[in-house]
Amino acid sequence: MVLTGRFVLLTVLGAVPLVLWPSWATAGWVLLALAVAGLADATLAPSPRQLEVQRTATTPVRLETPSQSVLSVRNPGRRTVRAVFRDAWPPSAGAGANRHRWTGAPGERAEFVTELLPTRRGDRHAAPVTVRTRTPLGLVARQVNVEVPATVRVMPPFRSSRHLPSKLARLRELDGATTVMVRGQGSEFDSLRDYVVGDDVRSIDWRASARRQHVVVRTWRPERDRRVIIVLNSSRQAAARVGDETRFDAAIEAALLLTALASQSGDRVDVLIADRRVRASVQQRPGTRILSSLSDQLAGIEPDFIEADWPLIVSAVDDVSRQRSLVVLLTDLNAAALSETLVPVLPMLTRRHSVVLASVSDPALAEYAARRDTAADAFLAASAERARLDRAGVARMLRAAGLETLDETPESLAPALADLYIALKATGRL
Repeated sequence: MVLTGRFVLLTVLGAVPLVLWPSWATAGWVLLALAVAGLADATLAPSPRQLEVQRTATTPVRLETPSQSVLSVRNPGRRTVRAVFRDAWPPSAGAGANRHRWTGAPGERAEFVTELLPTRRGDRHAAPVTVRTRTPLGLVARQVNVEVPATVRVMPPFRSSRHLPSKLARLRELDGATTVMVRGQGSEFDSLRDYVVGDDVRSIDWRASARRQHVVVRTWRPERDRRVIIVLNSSRQAAARVGDETRFDAAIEAALLLTALASQSGDRVDVLIADRRVRASVQQRPGTRILSSLSDQLAGIEPDFIEADWPLIVSAVDDVSRQRSLVVLLTDLNAAALSETLVPVLPMLTRRHSVVLASVSDPALAEYAARRDTAADAFLAASAERARLDRAGVARMLRAAGLETLDETPESLAPALADLYIALKATGRL
């Protein structure tokens, strides 16, 4: 038997004894020297537990908005520390380069920044910080995981905010606050002006005309301080994916834009998120910013795989306000779900409130319905067309019951709902 090597050669031939060459002793001394050096180096390695580590995350941010995690470290010991820190976060937090090397003298402090780009709503909780310290010779390393709690709250993105300036400008025109001086057909008195040919004679103020000795008319503006109640359905219908997001995410965008628009126009806004229970309720209080409160509440809510309890939701709406309000139901136009649960309780809503049902349609249905190339495409097109006809039939049934309905793609739902709100104010139906 021969073991190739520089120091060892073993030969066994029958009864010939094992011959150990002098190189064995050399190898032993080398190994012993290395062991002693390693032990001596290990005794000089500072414990990673003695380092002071703190982690600070930024304030709540919107989805797809960059954020930061800041690690603050201090060496309280008497020896220089050579360390590597791993600032660990879950994948949905989008942590970039999160490993930081540091050589810290006694008493020295340092800060390291980890860039975050969250990809999901909700609270993103940090994982433990891994601290690894190396010895002066680099032969040995010591490692420990340190619990340093930190959380980043990721709120909905509110991409539809780009529509807000144009919608507010239209509202100001209705209120007569711009130089255009367009008067709406609301029910709240605004001012008097001279009569011109073409004015509605029903707007003539005869008493004021008698005092001024010429004909004057009243001008009106849409009413302010009205109630708007937005209901987001968080049941299983809201969990269906449309494109890259769920129907619930598109409904959130519509709710945020309508909340911002209505609150800035002087109306009071209340928002309910419900399925078989009311999961969150956000009410506008004097001196509070409802948009930030709503975004904070919506951050951690995901649709649940249960059916919506519409009688309970209608009762919750009545608990919020019994005065006439605009009630916006953000739910899917699902024939089976609505006909069995929502339709029977609709009279309770429409008797007291103006009701709008806004739904997210799947743009893929139009694409599938247009395909006719193969037999499989034809069957798929028939299914898509059947789904579109069912949704249209439900919308007609709801309109006959006194509701306004919208069925728009995820990108179009928020501005379409804002336009409908403006139209209702302009015609005095809110």
